[in-house]
Amino acid sequence: MNQTETFFGLPAEVKFCKKCVISNQRPSSTVEFENKKGEKKEVIDFDEYGVCSACRYNEEKDQGIDWSQREETLMKLLDKFRRNDGRYDVIVPGSGGKDSAYTAHILKHKYGMNPLTVTWAPHLYTDIGWKNFTNWMHEGALDNILYTPDGKLHRYLTKLAFHNLLHPFQPFIIGQRIIGPAMAARFGVELVMYGENQAEYGNKVDENNIPTMDTKFFSVDDPMKMKLGGISMADLIDQHGYKMNDFTPYIPTKPEVLKEKGIQVHYLGYYLKWDPQECYYYAVENTGFQANTERTEGSYSKYSSIDDKIDPFHYYTTLIKFGIGRATYDAAQEVRNDKITREEGVLLAQKFDQEFPKRFFQEFLEYIDTTEEEFWETIEKNRSPHLWAKEANGEWKLRYTAAGDGLDD
Repeated sequence: MNQTETFFGLPAEVKFCKKCVISNQRPSSTVEFENKKGEKKEVIDFDEYGVCSACRYNEEKDQGIDWSQREETLMKLLDKFRRNDGRYDVIVPGSGGKDSAYTAHILKHKYGMNPLTVTWAPHLYTDIGWKNFTNWMHEGALDNILYTPDGKLHRYLTKLAFHNLLHPFQPFIIGQRIIGPAMAARFGVELVMYGENQAEYGNKVDENNIPTMDTKFFSVDDPMKMKLGGISMADLIDQHGYKMNDFTPYIPTKPEVLKEKGIQVHYLGYYLKWDPQECYYYAVENTGFQANTERTEGSYSKYSSIDDKIDPFHYYTTLIKFGIGRATYDAAQEVRNDKITREEGVLLAQKFDQEFPKRFFQEFLEYIDTTEEEFWETIEKNRSPHLWAKEANGEWKLRYTAAGDGLDD
């Protein structure tokens, strides 16, 4: 095996942030990665001091932003779209997790907006996820539309995404990102408000200086060329017996349509200082949000991304592709927000990152119609040689870790 060969267009040299625990293998997009050995992809930036762009932006949040001025800007924005005729004046996409629960509730109960929450359904609800979702409306006093795409097609696309891209969340993420503008266009609402911008965590971090979502994401000149699960819509229709209308939920609203209808897509995290743990406390107090009764597999937390039984396998595949597991993602943002030290983050990642999510494993296999043997075949062929090596006993081990205990550290 050629140790210098990299998959997914990742940088060959592995580095870890000096302030948090994230590595430079973290991609700046969660939707792409169509090719196993594709062109170079954008990843999180590191400066000359070895500090990641997400940490640098967090310093700016603490020291360089006038949040009182940002809140004044928010209130002026909301006044522009506010209605008093009984119609909705803002769309809030979300699942009822801590972040969307915070976003919708504070917009309604502090800033006096009339939000409609819209949810792109999880693949398979967990018990705690369904409970938090219903509490979001009943205790948070909010209206909601639960949008569930064709289950048979969605399972198939998830299967294709797992086997072709090692990205079982790709169809879900596409739907999750386009549901807000789509519902705004349908209901005649001109403002869509998401929670935090993923740029906070390293997705093209410069986007944090812009309050709105880049509508280039919605640019689809020819939907037939869209790739779902690594296969173009044209091929899915031609070779797999589907019709164009079957893909309606996955086709984004065109930017020109959004512009024509006056629809703007904003991030609340641009206007209010975003802290995931503080969102959790707020959601518990105001919307009946509950943490899970047990620790999330692959991490140490009990309250983040707990609504979908497929979610643990999304993070397990990021571990395989990028050498970054769920505990690293959780620890990195908690180090940045001064909840834990870097030393604690390193130990947490070392202890939990490579834990296999066995609790819902059989349900996941059944959902994507895949045998256990096929699952592991797909996993093993996507381990990039520059990240992984097999020991003499046949076990795979990372070459580099934040703890410095990798095979090549």
